[in-house]
Amino acid sequence: MVQEIYIENLKEVLTNKKKIETELNIKLTNKGKNVFATGKADKEFIALEVLEAINLGFSAHSALDLTNENIILQTLNIKDLTKRNDLERVRARIIGTHGRTLKTLSNLTNCNLSLHDNQIGIIGPAEEMDDAIQSITSLVQGSKQGHVYGRLERHRKKKNQEEPLSED
Repeated sequence: MVQEIYIENLKEVLTNKKKIETELNIKLTNKGKNVFATGKADKEFIALEVLEAINLGFSAHSALDLTNENIILQTLNIKDLTKRNDLERVRARIIGTHGRTLKTLSNLTNCNLSLHDNQIGIIGPAEEMDDAIQSITSLVQGSKQGHVYGRLERHRKKKNQEEPLSED
């Protein structure tokens, strides 16, 4: 079988083509910006996820984290999260000054975040995904960055306190 996906960031795919093919054990070909993945069905599925992540602005290196079965890709559309029309300001809030908000959220949620047009891509461990989605949603809907960070830090502290107990 062959899977096809339209890739805007073709340069990132072509630059890392060998690496992607080797790690996923598939063959990539392209006609213009349409990329075709050929291989075993399960490998093609992962390849599509990796390519979709690259489309969202992730580096091939980050996208290949999806080969780990505990790591998932989640996509949020800003338009689905808010009724506001000034999406440029909403995007600016998510990115923060010099990308600081995105970086801080990445650190606090253990997830990679990427903003492309009105799409927010999140790559991370399944168990961290809810925190990441909740945080982005709160920011898009107007919560202050500090409040979002505070909630994440409290949540992280609570998780860390619970973890030692489960090791018995």
